[in-house]
Parts: sequence; structure tokens; C-alpha cells
Amino acid sequence: MKRIRVLIVDDHTLVRDGIRSLLALTADIEIVGEATNGKEALEKARQLLPDVVLMDLAMPIMGGLEATRRICRELAATKILALTQYDDSEYVIPVIEAGARGFVTKMASFSELSSAIQAVYRGESFLSPSAAAALIEECQQKTAEEEGRDPYDQLTDREREVLKLVAEGHTAREIADMLIISPKTAEWYKASLMNKLNIHSKTDLIKFAIRRAIITL
Repeated sequence: MKRIRVLIVDDHTLVRDGIRSLLALTADIEIVGEATNGKEALEKARQLLPDVVLMDLAMPIMGGLEATRRICRELAATKILALTQYDDSEYVIPVIEAGARGFVTKMASFSELSSAIQAVYRGESFLSPSAAAALIEECQQKTAEEEGRDPYDQLTDREREVLKLVAEGHTAREIADMLIISPKTAEWYKASLMNKLNIHSKTDLIKFAIRRAIITL
């Protein structure tokens, strides 16, 4: 049976010792190393190539968020599981956006922690109940705030440029040449603005542009 190779990252020795002792009880998990800050975590991850990194967020020298971002960028096979005392959305969302596959609080039970490690190792996502609740609350609040807003106001200046050019009938290649970006980037802007406007076809996009006087017939 292949064991899940885990790197523990935390600036508190007692925390690392406690986690190591607990995970030693799990037959399919092997602790391959420890790090005391994000910089050391990045170096150890490069050397050891762990399957999962248990990443604290608040650490000196380099925080867990930046370390997560760098490890995910350099080591695609290594999964990050954030392990922190904070569970508000201001911590959950950034680390998930940085590439972490899961988020567990230090108040979690041993069984929850081991389940989280196994889940992210399999390529699944895992959020502790408190983190999931914080994320849901944040999304609901954001949705409530955006209700009644003009969706056009959510577009960036570049997305508005792309909207106008698409509505005028230009291709992605033509838009890319005019804005000095790649065709792939032009397509990304198009998809992003259509998602924000909740528009699903080019015809509806043109109709929207006409109604808003972005283009004229």
C-alpha cells in the first residue's frame, strides 16, 4: 500500500510535534519532513516532493498564502491542505484561490484531519464545516450586495473594450491584434464578460450592446 507523503509546515514546534504524533497512528500516512515558515516549506517541497503539504498561514519570513501559491505553480503534483486557527472567509477564499485543495482548522478532530489529507491526495476538495459555512455566508452576502446592481458596472475597462469589439463583429484574432493581446486572452475576456452579464450567445451580446448604446446600427 502506497503511503501518502506529508510535509508539515507550522512555526510552532508543539503544533508540529502534535500533528506528527497523531498522523503516526495512520497507516497510510508518512511524515517526510517539517518546515517552520513558507520559505523553508518551498525549499523542502522542492527537495522532498511530498504528496500533501499541511500549510499553516500565519508564519514569519514567508506566509503560507505565498508559499501555497509558489508550490502550486512549481509542483503541480503536490497538493496543499491549509491548516490554521482561522476559519473566516477572508482566510479561506485567498488560500483556495492560491491553489489549496482544502482548508481545515486547528480545532478539527484527528479523524477530520486524516480524512482531509486523504481527500486532497485523491484530487478531491475538502473544507472543514466552519470554513464551508464561512464561504457560503460570504457568497450569499456577495450575491445579496450584487442584486440590483447593473451587471455592466461589474465589467473591467478591458472587458468593456472587448464587448464593444465583439458586438461590432470582430473575431478574436482581430480583437487580439487591436488590443495587443493574444487571441486566447481575447477569448478569456469574452467568456468573462459574458459570464458577468449572464449572456450565453453572441446574438444576445449584440442585443445588449445595442440596448446600452455601446454600438449603433
